[in-house]
Order: sequence, then C-alpha cells, then structure tokens
Amino acid sequence: MGIRYYAYAFDADHARQAIEDPRSILSSDPLADAWGLEPHATVSFTTFEQVPSERDMLYLDKAWAALQILTLPDSKTDATASCHRIFEGNVSMTGFGWEPFIRTILPTEMPAIHSDLALFDEFRVRAWADGWKSPHGANRDDELRYVLDYLEKAQQFVEALTADGRGMVYMIG
Repeated sequence: MGIRYYAYAFDADHARQAIEDPRSILSSDPLADAWGLEPHATVSFTTFEQVPSERDMLYLDKAWAALQILTLPDSKTDATASCHRIFEGNVSMTGFGWEPFIRTILPTEMPAIHSDLALFDEFRVRAWADGWKSPHGANRDDELRYVLDYLEKAQQFVEALTADGRGMVYMIG
C-alpha cells in the first residue's frame, strides 16, 4: 500500500509524553483514521472521511515525499529549514519491510514552522514543479494539484496548531 504520512496534534501539557514516548500520541491504526475504516478490522468498508478532526490529525497520503523535496532548504541558513522539519525523514528498510520514521515537534517550534510554510504559495510550487518529475509518472497537472492540495492541508494544520499552542508527532511509514 505504500509509505504514507500521518501527524497527530498534542496539547502543550503532553509535551514530555510526546518526547519520551511519541508512539503514545499516534493512533494504533492511522490508516483507519485517515480513510474512515474500522480500526484493526481485516475486512471493513471505508467512508473516505478522516475520523479525527482536521485540527487533530494531518494525513498527507504519499504527497509527503514531494513536500519534503519542495521544502528542502537551499542552504543551512535558508528560512525554509524550519518548515522542512515537519516533512523530513524516511523509513528504515529491513528484511521484513520497514520501520517508520517518527518525530515530535514541540509547540514552541510551531510558530517558526508556520511562518516558513506560509511562504509556499501556488506560484512558488509551480516554479519548483518545472524542475521536478514525479516518480509515479503521473500527469504533471494532476500531480501538481495533488501536491498543492496536500500543501494546503499541511498549512491549515500547522496554522491551527500554532493558534492553539499545540505540537505534533508525525510518522512516515
């Protein structure tokens, strides 16, 4: 099914828990949360509606890889370095599949991430896309719309976290 991206918000008073045990912030079945499936069911029907609210969960499907490349800093002093932190990382391959990448982003980090991520508008993404080729061989316009849609969801999620003084734990896996 592929490697996907899931992020869950946490309140500031759960920051220690998020640092010490980030998996405790994540759902035990994030794909079920994202697709509206019954958790842990072997057979289920989907509603294709995210179960947790959009203020509590961000699902980026497979667009995380494009967003990771899009926000890659040009240098160590590039302002976009802050927002890249919410897309950074990759799974660790094993002989039996992969181990997910999990990171905690504290509430104090969110304002800088929000400011940097807000710099990515459609014009900037289109300019970037001129030199980017989807590894999936998709139609360029369709792929661009896909990336822009998920970028907007990420921007809205980060904006809400910043406004609410919350942090996030994300998993690529």
